[in-house]
Amino acid sequence: MSVSAIDVASYILQQSGEMTTMKLQKLVYYCQAWSLVWDEAPLFSEPIEAWANGPVVKALFDCHCDRFTITCSCLRADPENLSDLQKETINSVLEFYGDKSSQWLTDLTHMEEPWKQARVGLEPGERGEREITLAAMAHYYSSL
Repeated sequence: MSVSAIDVASYILQQSGEMTTMKLQKLVYYCQAWSLVWDEAPLFSEPIEAWANGPVVKALFDCHCDRFTITCSCLRADPENLSDLQKETINSVLEFYGDKSSQWLTDLTHMEEPWKQARVGLEPGERGEREITLAAMAHYYSSL
């Protein structure tokens, strides 16, 4: 069964409750990153873009673009598409990053190479849709 970033987001919201959309985007990003390292496979297929405020999955953004906070009831998703291994990965990410603020997570992504590499040549605050590649994420996070 194919898992979408929206399925992952819905599972995160089921586990953690309402949160800002910015925080949700960063948690989805870290779930993808650590899935690449721990499970040696992408969690979902949608690309992650290096926006000015950090990594964003556009498909997820399109679901919440008018909101500041979000609950799982706002998403049309099926977190049951996730395997037990995928849920374990997400739960581990939530255990480490889940209590951090959206600003803390944004600041962290801005210090890390995958986002910085994708933003090369763009001014701070400049719009950008460059993809943060799976290869860049796997390389960087596997080195930590």
